[in-house]
Amino acid sequence: MYNLQFWLLCLSNFLFSASFQMMIPELPDYLSAMGGQQYIGLIIALFTLTAGLSRPFSGKLTDTIGRVPVMAFGSLVCCVCSLIYPFVHVVWGFLLLRFIHGFSTGTKPTATAAYVADIIPENRRGEAAGMLGIFTATGMSIGPTIGSYLTLWFGINPMFYVASAFALISILILLNMKETLVERQPFSFKLFKINRQDIFEPRVLSVFLVMFCVSFSSGVILTLIPDLSKTLGIQNKGLFFTVYTIASLLIRVVASKSSDIHGRVPVMIISTIILAIGMAILGFTQSTFGFWAAAILFGFSWGLNTPTLTAWAIDLSHPEYRGRALATMYIALEAGIGVGAWWSGWWYGGKVSNMPFAFYLSSLLALASLGYLIWWRRTKAIQMG
Repeated sequence: MYNLQFWLLCLSNFLFSASFQMMIPELPDYLSAMGGQQYIGLIIALFTLTAGLSRPFSGKLTDTIGRVPVMAFGSLVCCVCSLIYPFVHVVWGFLLLRFIHGFSTGTKPTATAAYVADIIPENRRGEAAGMLGIFTATGMSIGPTIGSYLTLWFGINPMFYVASAFALISILILLNMKETLVERQPFSFKLFKINRQDIFEPRVLSVFLVMFCVSFSSGVILTLIPDLSKTLGIQNKGLFFTVYTIASLLIRVVASKSSDIHGRVPVMIISTIILAIGMAILGFTQSTFGFWAAAILFGFSWGLNTPTLTAWAIDLSHPEYRGRALATMYIALEAGIGVGAWWSGWWYGGKVSNMPFAFYLSSLLALASLGYLIWWRRTKAIQMG
């Protein structure tokens, strides 16, 4: 099942993920040094806003011009933007660059998920998504730690250059991959004309709702964890991301086939319970023990829900509109992360005492998704008699 094309895709995803995630722990201080402390919530919010806005376009282009060109474009944006950061020294320029940088994750993951769906049998999609997720999560784990150490040892600009190099290698790998879309159209600017049906795929509404609720916590984590790390005396602000990603890797290795065997919804019910507990712990913890425990639980949850939701979206979608269905799912992902990042940054406002409520709200949204999943499962059971 896992041929050369799949492993090339995994390697490309590893480098891409490490590239854009590498700078996350250092950007709040970088922006604050420009005098933009009050805008730290926009570091993630603007990035995910662009990613969400670009999803309908990336979904349509993935289903028309092909998977590989869309993936390559996403990595190219990451490569170029990373090179520009060292030359931006004003707040508005930084925020504009973050907005543009978001096109990277708005395009590559959509085409990547469609590519995997093309080459993997239906009854092993959850497993394949989990395997791909291992490489993605590894990149997201190693990236922040490498970024923080590069900044500590050499300064922040070399870190940006390394991030750009990672994205460039990701592009070179993609150029050696075979296209899987059979009926392709030549690129045309007319393809950017988006109709209402191109924006949202109603077949995956359930996935959309659950993804939004669980990804809200990711926006909160990305925005507040660097400052919470400093408050607890943890020098490397990227270690939380490393710990939770290692935890997500472990759970993917152990339970990558779980949703293929037991069903998507049962696995999601378990992951949302774990997420709710982990975010609640972050709300009341005042020790490094609680901090690391929450990181592990968050990683377990993310390692379960990401591949499961992807496989569920593919299950519910029509093959002809697979790119659109996955784009809809990723719109929810970006919306959840963006809203969580913007709101938590605004609520936090540099006051540590404001942090707990942001984590508690994330926990409540996880519980809300749990309630919806239980209702959905009972409704389907009744319909099937």
